[in-house]
Amino acid sequence: MHNVVISGTGLYTPASSISNDELVESFNTYVAQFNAENAAAIERGEVQALTESNAAFIEKASGIKSRFVMDKDGILDPQRMKPRLPERSNDEWSILCQMGVAAAEQALQRAGKTAADIDGVIVACSNLQRAYPAISIEIQAALGVQGFGFDMNVACSSATFGIQAACNSVQLGQARALLVVSPEICTAHLNFRDRDSHFIFGDAATAVVVERADLATSAYQFDIVSTKLLTTFSNNIRNNFGFLNRTAEEGEGKADKLFVQEGRKVFRDVCPMVAELVGAHLHENSLNVSDVQRFWLHQANLSMNHLIVKKLLGREATIEEAPVILDTYANTSSAGSVIALHTYQDDLPSGALGVLSSFGAGYSIGSVILRKK
Repeated sequence: MHNVVISGTGLYTPASSISNDELVESFNTYVAQFNAENAAAIERGEVQALTESNAAFIEKASGIKSRFVMDKDGILDPQRMKPRLPERSNDEWSILCQMGVAAAEQALQRAGKTAADIDGVIVACSNLQRAYPAISIEIQAALGVQGFGFDMNVACSSATFGIQAACNSVQLGQARALLVVSPEICTAHLNFRDRDSHFIFGDAATAVVVERADLATSAYQFDIVSTKLLTTFSNNIRNNFGFLNRTAEEGEGKADKLFVQEGRKVFRDVCPMVAELVGAHLHENSLNVSDVQRFWLHQANLSMNHLIVKKLLGREATIEEAPVILDTYANTSSAGSVIALHTYQDDLPSGALGVLSSFGAGYSIGSVILRKK
């Protein structure tokens, strides 16, 4: 059995960003057009008039101020309101591969490793652009990694679940080091015509090098003290898009083929579950919540993060204890907690304890206890 560390993290950020004001302008233009085109039906009570959005509402509801996106023009076009990402030939690297490789290269650089040091790639994310061949195997080929690769999906918790899978393989001696890559184009499954959710998601990709502690040379090492996972079934966050859609034409184009959620139910259900799991995880490892210097939480909603840490600490957390990237990145699904880790780690002293935690559809919750070397 080998001790295992995270020795490098990487982040790919798209070039374009959309502010709340820009998003609202596009949305409200669409609302005005819809209401004008359906004025008679609205007057007869046959169609529900749409309500405009506003930037203050978005920031108050979520803590989000802007989001990075793979395509800005398509999203902001009131006639389209979805990204335009042209298909690539089978001889070109896919867009998820391109994003994942960029994040992986940075993670390798911080870990002081090359592709020759890596024995496999796990792609762990919410949305895969195809069923097969696996995106992980494509990234493996693009990087020149010898070994194996596989894709996995546990929605927003995918990265932490992937880290546990990688940790287990390295711990058991099945690999010297593995890459866990989370490329997320969340804007492609977001309904930008839904007032309650059109502002939630952004795009990004992250990567983490998980390797044997005795082989690690990086200046950015964290011991993986322990991992803990939990899933319980819920319909409150759902996306019904899949290969069976073509067998049921009556469902084509329906709202449930994009992201849908019961936000208030999710908030009520998930916050206590996450606090309970993380608290129990620390207790099982003879650690106190007060020992934790940093919580790198899933970045879905600012109020959720505040409540979870408050339940754990018994007080409001400082921005240093629970850093936020949600304001500029929005919800990037599985990438969010790793973006927080990547961005807010270098200031921690040796021996500092941190918790990487993600939570989302499933419900799924992942907790990874880390100690700075």
